[in-house]
Amino acid sequence: MDFTLNEEQTQIRDRAREFTEAEIIPHARENDALERFPRETIRKMGEAGLLGGGVPRQYGGAEMEWIADALLFEEVGRGDSSVRTTISVQVSLVQQVILRWGSEEQRRRYLPPLCRGELLGCFALTEPGAGSDAAGIATRAERCDGGWVLNGTKTWITNGGVADVAIIFARTASGTGSDESAAFLVETATPGFTTNEIRGKLGLRASNTAGIVMKECRVPEDALLGEVGEGLRIALGALDNGRFGVAAGCVGIIRGCVEECTAHARGRTQFGRPLASFQLVQDMIARMAVDLEAARMLVLRAAELKNRGARNTLETSMAKYFASEAAVRAATDAIQVHGASGYSNAHPVERYLRDAKVATIYEGTSQIQKLIIGEHLLGVRAFT
Repeated sequence: MDFTLNEEQTQIRDRAREFTEAEIIPHARENDALERFPRETIRKMGEAGLLGGGVPRQYGGAEMEWIADALLFEEVGRGDSSVRTTISVQVSLVQQVILRWGSEEQRRRYLPPLCRGELLGCFALTEPGAGSDAAGIATRAERCDGGWVLNGTKTWITNGGVADVAIIFARTASGTGSDESAAFLVETATPGFTTNEIRGKLGLRASNTAGIVMKECRVPEDALLGEVGEGLRIALGALDNGRFGVAAGCVGIIRGCVEECTAHARGRTQFGRPLASFQLVQDMIARMAVDLEAARMLVLRAAELKNRGARNTLETSMAKYFASEAAVRAATDAIQVHGASGYSNAHPVERYLRDAKVATIYEGTSQIQKLIIGEHLLGVRAFT
C-alpha cells in the first residue's frame, strides 16, 4: 500500500494545519477554561471549505475521500479535540447519514448549509437507559395525522444544545424488535423539543454536550429518514464513521504529545544536562512516537477500505480502540515528561489527557470495541 499523499490530500492537510494554527490553537486554552463553544470557529471552517467532507459538490460538499478526512481530523485534533469532536459529528455522522439515507429533498435542503457551517447538526442515539446497547432505546415515535409524534429523552449528545437539526432515533411500535426502529430529521426549533446543557465535564469542555427532551414533538411525514425498520441499521452503520473520526482525532492528540515533549525535553535542563539526554525520558517519547505511527497506519487502513466501499467495521474498531488507548498513554507520559508544569494548563498536555480519556468511552467503549473485534475473529457474539 502506498501511503504517499497525493496533491489533493496534501492541500487539505496543509489547509487544515494552517487553519488550526491560526484559528483553533490560539483560543483552545481559554475556550476549555470557560467551557465556551467556539461557534464562530465552526462557521469559519465552513467558509474555508473544511466542513464539506465526502458530500458531493452538487450538495455543497467538498467530495473529500476518507484519507483526506483522516488528515483533517488529525490536524484539528492536535489543536483542540473539542473542535474535532464538533466537526466529526457534523461531517462523519450527520452529513454522511443524510447523504446515505436521506431523500433527494432532504439532501438538498440540509446538506448545503451543513457543509457551509450555517447549520449545525447532532446525532441523538444515546439515552439514559441505552448507551452501549443501541437497540435498547425507549424514545417513541407514533403516527399522527400528517406525520409523527416523538416522546423521549436523549443524553450525552454532542452538539445537542447548539444544533439546528437533529437525527433522532426512536421506536415505532410497542415491542423490542430492531425492525421497529426509525430515524427522523428533526429541526430543533420544533415545539416540544428542548435541550439542557451538560457542563462540568472532565474533557472536551469547549464542545457542546446536552440532553434532549421531546414531549409531544410533532414532525411532518417527510422528517422520516430512510424507512421504518431501518433505524438501528442506520445507527450502527453511522457509528463506523463516527469511530473513524475519533480514531483520527486521537492520532492528532498523540502527535501533539510527541511535538510538545520533544520541544520541552530539548529546552529543559536538569542536573546540568538537557532533559532529552535522560534515558527514561527518551523511553517515554519513543513509545509515543511508535504509537503515533501505529495508530496512523490503522486509521489509514480503515480509510482505504472506506474509499473502496469495502466493509470496515473490524478495521475501524481496531483503529478506534488502539488510537484512543494510545492517546491516553501518550498524554499521561507527556505530563510526566513536563513534570509539575505539565500538571497545569500552561502546556496543552494536561488538556490532551482530559480530552483523550473520553475517546475510550464514546462512540463505543474500548470494551465494546474488543467485543466487536472478538466477534469478527471468533464468529461468536459475546453480547446480544
